Amino acid sequence: MKLLVTGGAGFIGSAVVRLAIARGHNVINLDALTYAACLENVASVAQHPAYTFEHADIRDRAALDRIFTKHRPDAVMHLAAESHVDRSIDGPGDFIETNITGTFNMLEAARKYWQGAGRPEGFRFHHISTDEVFGSLGDTGQFTEDTPYAPNSPYSASKAASDHLVRAWAETYGLPTVLSNCSNNYGPYHFPEKLVPVVIIKALAGAPIPVYGKGENVRDWLFVEDHADALLTVLERGALNRSYNIGGENEARNIDIVHSICGILDSLRPAPAPYADQITFVTDRPGHDLRYAIDPSRIIAELGWHPSVTLAEGLGKTVRWYLDNEDWWRALQARDGVGDRLGVKT
Repeated sequence: MKLLVTGGAGFIGSAVVRLAIARGHNVINLDALTYAACLENVASVAQHPAYTFEHADIRDRAALDRIFTKHRPDAVMHLAAESHVDRSIDGPGDFIETNITGTFNMLEAARKYWQGAGRPEGFRFHHISTDEVFGSLGDTGQFTEDTPYAPNSPYSASKAASDHLVRAWAETYGLPTVLSNCSNNYGPYHFPEKLVPVVIIKALAGAPIPVYGKGENVRDWLFVEDHADALLTVLERGALNRSYNIGGENEARNIDIVHSICGILDSLRPAPAPYADQITFVTDRPGHDLRYAIDPSRIIAELGWHPSVTLAEGLGKTVRWYLDNEDWWRALQARDGVGDRLGVKT
């Protein structure tokens, strides 16, 4: 297929681009190259004849119309989004404009193109979302595709709104859509403002490793390459106008993730003292959801997908990648907000 991937220079988007090229698809990577994007993420495929880059912003409707007309994609994988909860607390406007208005523009541009092309049967608009739209769980239970939406942060509220737009465009206009909601991703090329890369980089620098609250917040961790595989599976074989929850089946408390990373670093790059000695508990994020957990039964039963990387394996791979690719993450340290405590302007 010829795939239009938005946000393909970001963390998850670049994993999708690399895997799609490896599997023989043609890819148009549409990215605005905001602070969290990095073309180094797709350097391995940048010269491939099946790869094209379009520098454009999903808030620019005219640019989207031009790109659809020029490339005539068989499918859209819409990953472009502002995604950092802490940044959404400090500046929610960017999240409203990109995640809601940008998704509206993508849907309208896709609808115009699809209708103008005679409504090709094989066309798909795959919207990639998050489990955070479902809110917070207690000690038990899991999110299913039927869990009511209850977002608690500006980020998750903006993603919930974009999910509803996708559903409405499918119901009202017949646009062929699929939607997926994923759990916390981690792995290579993760922008250094999220928990896993922050822990690795702070530990290596000998700096305090910040843990929000008591570190008891629980997440379901999904290795990014497993997620990319799931997304292509949903695009290719998912039922129209249906949603799929994608989880790693790897629940862990944040403090346990931090200790695991410190233990891996102790083994791979020993320091004079255990890295765990650098752990520092800091004031919690406002409205910090306690627990997320995904029930992936639907994607397993209907599409035969299941996660292949355990948490221990994935963390080991991730730490090794950061140790081997120091030039990549050091080049990002000067970008806006990286290394700063965000999300406390309430």
